Amino acid sequence: MSVDVEHLEAHRAALTGHCYRMLGSAFDADDAVQETMVRAWRGLDRFDGRASLRTWMYRIATNVCLDALSDRSRRARPMDERPVGNVNDELETRPRTHWLEPIPDERALPSEADPLEILTLRQSIRLAFVAALQHLPPRQRAALLLTEVLGWSAAEVAESLEMSVAAVNSAVQRARATLASHRRAAKVEPLSDAQSQVLERYVSAFHRYDVEGLVSLLREDATLSMPPYTLWLRGPESIRAWLLGRGSGCRGSRLVPTAACGLPAFAQYRPGGPPGTHHPWALIVLELSDDGIAGWNSFLDTEKFFPLFGLPPYLSV
Repeated sequence: MSVDVEHLEAHRAALTGHCYRMLGSAFDADDAVQETMVRAWRGLDRFDGRASLRTWMYRIATNVCLDALSDRSRRARPMDERPVGNVNDELETRPRTHWLEPIPDERALPSEADPLEILTLRQSIRLAFVAALQHLPPRQRAALLLTEVLGWSAAEVAESLEMSVAAVNSAVQRARATLASHRRAAKVEPLSDAQSQVLERYVSAFHRYDVEGLVSLLREDATLSMPPYTLWLRGPESIRAWLLGRGSGCRGSRLVPTAACGLPAFAQYRPGGPPGTHHPWALIVLELSDDGIAGWNSFLDTEKFFPLFGLPPYLSV
């Protein structure tokens, strides 16, 4: 088969999702995929057709990510960094490059995939899953993703990562054990009718800034995080105190629905900016369970995230 740039580009979304799972950053994933495209184009004479073009490109992308991970620390969530805080704690920040970042669904999920594959891929870009992956050494991370998400055999992974089959099986086993201790159970797909109603009530309560209504949607162990701040809160009482106190500037906000990390998400615009407009404040990503909101994640670096999600710089009201 003659391979051209169009054939390579057809795999961009799938590769972006893979690199995001490896790296924990949509921006780093884009850079890794671009490097993958360059290496693939330059190395087309070495593509012998024994494996599919997609498999060959995944091998390249995995090695690009392993190279990138060799000189950087893992991405984290505030809950991984420090004990739960309270509303009076000093607000400390870390740079954007320190934190696990959200990714738009449309950039990470291939449109041509069948529904069952999309379900698996959507679940594999969840914040909780990608955060747990960050606790794995890079080669363990790669071995787990290639086997558990992409369905490769141990022999295929061994060839790609230049490991023995026994070493791959051992790496995957250790990775599963680590993930089991870090993952937070949350049902994300498909949304039940009850969860859809929770989202509708969340938006309505947010627009009215009905704090009691918002708090009533939270699980008892719900968390609120706001990267780049290190502070995070747990439980309805702490989150209520935040919303009524230091977070009360969100009163009058408007939410625009989007999708991030296989989860419901909203662009939050607060009052301010040019006359008649609201300005970007946060990208909210919600983690839902059967009994309410388990995680409320507000990513505040809107200068970076809103263009990534194709969101307008202001909202007319």
